[in-house]
Amino acid sequence: MLAIFKNGLVVPPQELKSPASSTHAPAFDNAKNLEETLKDFLSSHSNNGFSLGFADNALLAYAPPQRSHITAHQRMFCGVNDIYCVFTGSLRNLPTLIKQYGLSKGVNEAMFIVEAYRTLRDRSPYPAHQVLKDLDGSFGFVIYDDKARTAFAALGADEVVKLYWGIAANGSLMISDDVNLVKASCAKSFAPFPTGCMFHSERGLMSFEHPMHKMKAMPRVDSEGVMCGSNFKVDALSKINSIPRVGSEANWATWGQQA
Repeated sequence: MLAIFKNGLVVPPQELKSPASSTHAPAFDNAKNLEETLKDFLSSHSNNGFSLGFADNALLAYAPPQRSHITAHQRMFCGVNDIYCVFTGSLRNLPTLIKQYGLSKGVNEAMFIVEAYRTLRDRSPYPAHQVLKDLDGSFGFVIYDDKARTAFAALGADEVVKLYWGIAANGSLMISDDVNLVKASCAKSFAPFPTGCMFHSERGLMSFEHPMHKMKAMPRVDSEGVMCGSNFKVDALSKINSIPRVGSEANWATWGQQA
C-alpha cells in the first residue's frame, strides 16, 4: 500500500524532516520523485496493483498480497461515497463490530473502517480514539475523504503490522507498509509510524491508547550516524487538560486534543 498527500492538503509533523534533508542539502540528490516511486510500486505489482489519483491532492496505490507470501498480512481496498480506505492486517472482533454497527455479514475490515469513519464524521457522539481502542487485532490503515479533503491514518498497538511515513522533497506526506518506497522519495526524512496512534490532517498526531498524553518527538540516528526523521512516543509527563466529546453535528476535525 502507498498513500501520498500533497503539501498544502496535509501538514506533516515537521520533526519527520531530517536536518540532512534541508533545502539545498545533498540528501535528496538521489531521491526519486513521487511519480517514479509510484511507477516502482505498480511495476512490482504488475498483475494486480492499481492507483487512484485525486486531482493534485492525494494518491492511493494498492495491491493485494501475493499468494506465495503465506505469512503476509491481508490487504484490502474500499471506496464508498468519496471515502477511500487502504487496510492491512485483520480484526479479530470484526463479527462483533459488524453487529454493533448494524452492517451486513459480508463486510470486510476495509469496509468496516469506512463505515466507522463515516459514522464518526457525520453523527457519532463518541471520540475517535475510543472507536479505535475497540478494534481488537493487528491493523494499519489510511483513509482519504475526497469530499472533506482530509486524510486519516492509524496503526494498531501490538506492533505486528508496520507502517512508515515521511516527507518527500516537495513536502508531500508519504505513508506505506513498504519502508523502501518511503526511503526512495523521502531520503532520511522518514520514520516508523508510531504504534497505537492516529493522525488526522486537521488535528495532527495523537495516541488513541493514551489520549490524555501528548506526543513527543525523539531524535533518531541511522547506522551511518545521520539524523533521520524523529520517532514519536507518548510523553507520560505531559497531560492534556481535557478531551471534549464529539457532538452529533461535529466531524473528525474536532477529535482528540485541542491544538
